[in-house]
Amino acid sequence: MGRDTIADIITSIRNADMNRKGTVRIASTNITENIVKILLREGFIENVRKHQEGNKYFLILTLRHRRNRKGPYRNTLYLKRVSRPGLRIYSNYQGIPRILGGMGIVILSTSRGIITDREARREAIGGEILCYIW
Repeated sequence: MGRDTIADIITSIRNADMNRKGTVRIASTNITENIVKILLREGFIENVRKHQEGNKYFLILTLRHRRNRKGPYRNTLYLKRVSRPGLRIYSNYQGIPRILGGMGIVILSTSRGIITDREARREAIGGEILCYIW
């Protein structure tokens, strides 16, 4: 059985956000680097560094947190894996869902690479829906 690297990075980021951790270390692959670039560009994370240990590369993400908040902690980052190895979910550009009326983003894997829902609608291409982020 293979591992689902996208689900692993989503879970790592979600767990770090719930535990108020400042940084997350994830394995570096082409897919994870593209997803992290989208998260950085959309403002869900603050910073990304590439780190090498031996012959393996890791990405170290700095999460964005609300500072000096009083009261119970509320998550600032919601991630949901949609398509998975056992059940792939595909959509054309007209059927891509809008998350929170356009406030969140959908990350898709298309023939032109990993892109957001806005870029897919603009270019009129569909693909596999990887995850929702809001």
